Amino acid sequence: MNPDTFSDKQLAGQRLMVGFDGTGLDDKLRHLISDIKVGGIILFAINLETPGQIKDMCAAVQDYAKESGQPPLFIAIDQEGGQVARLKAPFTQFPGNPHMRHEADAEHFGQVTAAELKSVGINMNMAPVMDVAPENINSIMAKRAFGGDPEWVARLGLKVIEHLQRNNIMAVAKHFPGIGRTILDSHLDLPVLKDDLHTIERFDLIPFEASINRGVSGIMLSHIFYPELDDQWPASLSRYIAYDLLRRHLGFDGLVLTDDLDMGAITKHYEISVSIRQILAADIDLALICHKGPNIEIAFKQILNAVTDSEEMRARGLASVDRIMKFKNDYLVF
Repeated sequence: MNPDTFSDKQLAGQRLMVGFDGTGLDDKLRHLISDIKVGGIILFAINLETPGQIKDMCAAVQDYAKESGQPPLFIAIDQEGGQVARLKAPFTQFPGNPHMRHEADAEHFGQVTAAELKSVGINMNMAPVMDVAPENINSIMAKRAFGGDPEWVARLGLKVIEHLQRNNIMAVAKHFPGIGRTILDSHLDLPVLKDDLHTIERFDLIPFEASINRGVSGIMLSHIFYPELDDQWPASLSRYIAYDLLRRHLGFDGLVLTDDLDMGAITKHYEISVSIRQILAADIDLALICHKGPNIEIAFKQILNAVTDSEEMRARGLASVDRIMKFKNDYLVF
């Protein structure tokens, strides 16, 4: 499908990845697909029962998207292993990134996880974690990161990316530009990291640069406030971090995603309308809204208004949807 032929509603909806309640295609999910025209859905424990149920659900939503004249959906999940693994037994249960001791461990994780995701119709993994968690602080990512050495994190993360994508699962490196040196949970409130760009480049950015060079499909922005980089906005809402640093300075031309806009780091400080305004200004491709509620409708209407009211915003939105469709063409079966 050619984005140049998309309706204004399609240009708006394709930039949303949303969560939902339920374990199958119901009227609320149909509404998200046919009326909001979302570009993707993200799955959580509430959506998952058995391999057969997951496979049937994913097939049903893709069939319904096709019937509705919509592009195939990104169907994403957080399957890092260890502490964050939405798929439970009988899917393989890995101990987690900190327990990987060799590159072969990361290769095995990537291969097995890709095969299991593919078998049930999931096409995007919000992994690997490319944050670097030093051992000398109480890092919020200590139980999810590969470790405290940027080069080691890069080596293992690249193996995961390689084997996910070689097996047709889009990988999303997270959480740019790095949250391993923070101790506050952004699910609860907005963490702050006061280091300057030089320090971040020498430490946190090393795995992300390696990911970009290896062709990672997506990069997720963190809900962290880096006042030395942008003294107004957290990374997930910052044009400087998302566009100037990630796109222009590092040359990333893949998908840029926010973390969940329902997390406390955002909801305690910004209305959804403010968040969406900043996301559009930063040319971020996909806004994640992972819980049902009015924010999905509000975001859709705001993006739609931007597309219809401004030729500049329409052109910039079309560039994002072009990137989205490139990956759908590359990874999804039409």
